[in-house]
Amino acid sequence: MTDHVREDIRLLGRVLGRVIAQQEGEEIYQLVESTRRMAFSVARGEAQASDLLAIFRDMDITKANLVARSFSYFALLANIAEDLDDESVPAPASLAKTLEKLKNSDISPAEAATVVREGTVVPVLTAHPTETRRRTVFDVQTRIKALLKQRKWASEEERAEIDREIHLRMTLLWQTALIRISRPTIEDEVDVGLRYFKLSLLKQVPALNRAIKDGMKEAFGLQLPDLSMVQMGSWVGGDHDGNPFVNASTLEYATSKASETVLRYYEAQVGKLEREISLSDRYSSCSKELMELADKGRNDVPSRVDEPYRRALHGVRGRVRATMGQGDFEPYATPAELLAELEIVDRSLRQFNDDVIADDRLARLRSAVTTFGFHLYTIDLRQNSDSFCAVLTELFALAGLSEDYASLSEPAKVDLLVRELQQPRPLLFPGASGLSEDTEKELGIFATASQAVKKFGPKSVSSCIIAMTGAVSDILEPMVLLKEVGLEGVNVVPLFETIDDLKSAAPILEQLWSVPFYRDYLRKRGDVQEVMLGYSDSNKDGGYLSSNWALYDAELELVELCKKHGVELRLAHGRGGAVGRGGGPTYDAILAQPKGAVQGSVRITEQGEVISAKYGSPVTARRHLEAFVAGALEASLLDTEGIAEPERAYSVMREIADLAGHKYKELIGDPGFIEYFTQSTPLHEIGDLNLGSRPAARKQTTAISDLRAIPWVLSWSQSRTNIPGWFGVGTAVTTWAGEDDKRWEELAELYRTWPFFRSVLSNMAQVMAKAEIKLARLYADLVDDKAIADRIYSMIASEYELTRSVYLRITGNEDLTGENPRQARSLKRRYPYLLPLNAVQLELLRRYRAGDDSFLVSKTIQVTMNGLATALRNSG
Repeated sequence: MTDHVREDIRLLGRVLGRVIAQQEGEEIYQLVESTRRMAFSVARGEAQASDLLAIFRDMDITKANLVARSFSYFALLANIAEDLDDESVPAPASLAKTLEKLKNSDISPAEAATVVREGTVVPVLTAHPTETRRRTVFDVQTRIKALLKQRKWASEEERAEIDREIHLRMTLLWQTALIRISRPTIEDEVDVGLRYFKLSLLKQVPALNRAIKDGMKEAFGLQLPDLSMVQMGSWVGGDHDGNPFVNASTLEYATSKASETVLRYYEAQVGKLEREISLSDRYSSCSKELMELADKGRNDVPSRVDEPYRRALHGVRGRVRATMGQGDFEPYATPAELLAELEIVDRSLRQFNDDVIADDRLARLRSAVTTFGFHLYTIDLRQNSDSFCAVLTELFALAGLSEDYASLSEPAKVDLLVRELQQPRPLLFPGASGLSEDTEKELGIFATASQAVKKFGPKSVSSCIIAMTGAVSDILEPMVLLKEVGLEGVNVVPLFETIDDLKSAAPILEQLWSVPFYRDYLRKRGDVQEVMLGYSDSNKDGGYLSSNWALYDAELELVELCKKHGVELRLAHGRGGAVGRGGGPTYDAILAQPKGAVQGSVRITEQGEVISAKYGSPVTARRHLEAFVAGALEASLLDTEGIAEPERAYSVMREIADLAGHKYKELIGDPGFIEYFTQSTPLHEIGDLNLGSRPAARKQTTAISDLRAIPWVLSWSQSRTNIPGWFGVGTAVTTWAGEDDKRWEELAELYRTWPFFRSVLSNMAQVMAKAEIKLARLYADLVDDKAIADRIYSMIASEYELTRSVYLRITGNEDLTGENPRQARSLKRRYPYLLPLNAVQLELLRRYRAGDDSFLVSKTIQVTMNGLATALRNSG
C-alpha cells in the first residue's frame, strides 16, 4: 500500500472518529477505540479472538450496533482509498500491449482483422446482483473519492474546504442506513445496472471500439470500418430461472429503460453538436447532401440561416426525440437511419478539410450508435429446462398433440418437437384459454421479447439460455416457444452447470447436431454454436478444483467436437464475483481457456460488487474492458497454453481433480455437514439481507443443490472459511505427489508454464488469504452438536493447512499473498478492522438463535454481514 493510501485511510479514519464522537458522544467513540486496540492486539498475536468476543458478551445492543456500524463504515472508506490508488497503478493488461504482441508475432493482418471484425466481447450484467450497498451510499463514496483526488493537488486553503466537505459527507453517511429496509424489485435492479452506463459505459465502450480500430491501423496498417467488438449484455429483467418476480412487465421495463437511456444520451450528444458545430456558410462550405439535410431540419430561426450544420443537427435531434415518442418529427425506424444522417454530417466536414471537427464528438457519437443501436444492451432470457418442459406439456395437451409430453421417452420428445418446429401454423390459436398461471407468464415473457425486438431491433433480445440442460429435447423445447412468437432468430444457448452436465455437454451437442432440422438451423446461422458453462453449481456440486477442471475438460471436448463437425464454438461463462463462482482477474481467466475455446468471442457474466468495482468510474471501466479485449485477442490469435506435453498435463489434472472431488464429497457427505453449515454460518440470516430480488433458494429444501450460489459463497466468507475457493486441493495434491520429488517438480513446471493451472492456484491463494481459520473455530461453537462441530471444523482446519503448504511448495512463494503484494498490504491493513465485525456477528447470532429476534439485533447482524462483504470484496 502506497503512502498515499495510508495517508488517505488515516485522514478518513480521523474524520469518521470525529463524526462518531459528535453524533454519538465521547463514550461511544472511546468504546470504538478500545475495541480497535483490542483487535490490533489480536492481530499481533498478543490476545485471542475469544478475548475480543468477550467484549460484546451481553453488551447493550445499541452500543453493539454502533460498534458494528463504525467498523462497517471504515471498510467502505478503506475501499475508497484503495480504489483511488488502483487508478494510478499501471494495468497488468492493455490493448496497446496486446497489439504490440500481435504485431511482433507471425499473425497475419488478415487473421487479426477477421477476429476483430467478427468477434464479440460481451460483459453481461446479471439478474441477481450481490451488491450490498445502497445507491445513496455509493453516491457518497463516489463524492468522497473525488474529493480525495482533488485534495492531492489542492492549496492549503482549498484543502481546508475539501476537508470540510469530507466531514459533511461523512456526517451524512453516518446517519444513512447501510441496509435496505425492503428487498429491491426487478425494476430497482434494472435501474442499478443502468447507473453504470451513465457513470462510465456509455462513453467507454464506444471509445474502446474506436481504440481497437485505431490500434489495428497502427499495428497492421488496416483501415477498418467502425467496430462494435465490445458490446454489453444483461440478464436483469429477463432471467426468470427461479425468480418468480420476473415477468412480461419486468422484461418490458428492462428493454424500454435501456432504450430510453441510450436515446437520451444520443439526444444530449446531438444537442451538444448542434451548439458546437457553428460553421457559417459565409466562411465555410458544406456538401449538397448536408444542405438537403439542413433543409429538412425545420429550424427557421433567423440566426441559423447561415449555419447549415446546426439546422441539420436540429432535425437529427428532433428525430431522436421522436424515436422516444416526443415531438412531431419523423422517428427513426432503425439505428442505421440515424447513423446514415450522422455520416452525411461527417462526410461534409471531411470534404471541406474539417476532419478535426469530425474526429471529435461526432466520431464518438457515431461509434456509440454503432455499438449500442437503440437497444443499449442485449437482454438474455434464461429459464430452467424443467419449466420449458412443463409449459410444453400443457400446450401440447391443449392442442391435442400429446396427453402427457413430460412422460414421453427422449426420442419421442425429439420427434414431436421437430415435427412442431417444421409446422408453419402456430401451436396455439389466438384467444386460447385454460392455461395455467405459470404458462401464461412464460408465454407473456416470450411475447414481450418479440415486441422488444420489433421495437428496438434484433439485438434487444438475442439469446434464450436453457439452465440445467441435460438432453437434446431441453434445447429444442424453447425453440418451439420462440417460433410461436416469431423469434426464430433468437439464439438458443444450452447451459451446462453441474459436474455431470459438463461431462455430458459434448455428447448432447453431438446428438443435437445429428437431428437434421437442427443441423440445418445451425447452418443458416453460419454454423455457430453458442454454449454457456456454469461455474457456481459445478462448484457446489464437486468443489473448487474438480469444478475448475470439469469446466476446462468440457471445453477441450467441445473444441474437438466443433472441429470434427465444422462448427464454430462460442462460449459464454457464468462467472460470479467470488472465486468459488469462477471469479478472479478476467484477463487471466480468458488466457486460462484451452486453445480454440476463444475464437474472437467471449461472454462473461459480472455481478454485484464486482460490477461497481469495475464500472463505477470511467478509469476503472476502461482498464477492465481493455483487459477483457486483450485476453480475447491473445487467446484467439496466440498460443497461450504454453505446456510442452498437453496430454500429460491433462492426465495429471484429471487425476488430481478426481481426488479433490472425493475429498470435497467426503466433507459435504458427512451426516453432520448440513447441520454444521446451517448453524456455523449466517445462512438463514442472509435471506433477510435484501441483497437482490431473487429468493435465496430455488425451492424450500435443505439440499445444497437447491441453494443459490450467492448464499452458499457468502455464508462461508462470513464465517471466514471460504470453503468454495480451496477445499480438497491439499489432500488431492499430496495424495497424487506423495514423496515423489519428480511429481512435485512436474507440478511446479505446470504452474510456471500453464495459464490454467497458474490461474487456479493464484485465485485459490487469493481467497485463502481472506480466510481466518482460527476465527472460524468460534463460528463452529455455534453448532448445537459439539461432536459434529469438532469433527467438521477439524476437517476444514487440517485441510486448510495442508492446502496452504501445497500452494507454497508448488509456487515457491513464502506466503499466500506472495504473488500479490498489493493484496498483502490491503489485508494487513484491514485485518484488525474485520475482527470486531466478526465478533459482534458471533455474539448476536448467539442471541438471535436463543430467541432474541428484536429489530436491532437482526438489523445489526445484517450490518456486520454488509461490513464483512464490503471489506472482503467477494460477497457473491
